[in-house]
Amino acid sequence: MKKLAELTTAEFVDLLASDAPAPGGGSAAALEGALGAALSAMVCGLTTVGKSKEKYADYQEFVIESQKKLTELKVAFVDVMDRDTEAFNVVSAAFGMPKATDEEKAARSAAIQKGLEGCTATPFEMMELSCKALEMTHELLGKTNDSAASDLGVAALSLRAGIQGAWLNVLINIGSLKNKDLAADYKKKGEEMLAKALPLADKIYENVLAQM
Repeated sequence: MKKLAELTTAEFVDLLASDAPAPGGGSAAALEGALGAALSAMVCGLTTVGKSKEKYADYQEFVIESQKKLTELKVAFVDVMDRDTEAFNVVSAAFGMPKATDEEKAARSAAIQKGLEGCTATPFEMMELSCKALEMTHELLGKTNDSAASDLGVAALSLRAGIQGAWLNVLINIGSLKNKDLAADYKKKGEEMLAKALPLADKIYENVLAQM
């Protein structure tokens, strides 16, 4: 089977719309993040060519480095998109394990819990990536090609959707974790990231909107 990243856009959205349980919201959130990071990287690229290169001469080194890091984040998002679906498949397989004896029930329960931890780790990673990408996008305000301001705004919106979508997937999984300390840690760190990232996304959007 092809990896999600190897599908055409039409194939991906058709699969997403099908009755297949995966890919789902987690993979969609990762794709949103990848699109956001890619857009911000594109804006950086548009700032290092032509007249923009002269206009933003003071920021060239920063913009070039930002483009490199955002491109790396884009790649990381695409990677975790597939790993999120793989993690879901592990849980699905665990639920299908036999449960006729006490030993089988214990093994099944342990496998489910291990799978749920994996299903929580991937969207949490998406949140971390989204937070980094939003911080970098925010730092680009006023330092990049103003003709591409709308693209920076869409990047912020995509990253906002990515981090909030990933958060919903974290929440739905930690509710089934028996390790309550781990669940509480994810919840605390996730809320801290949201408190930091969402205002940044809104600030970027409002800044771009003011330029329209």
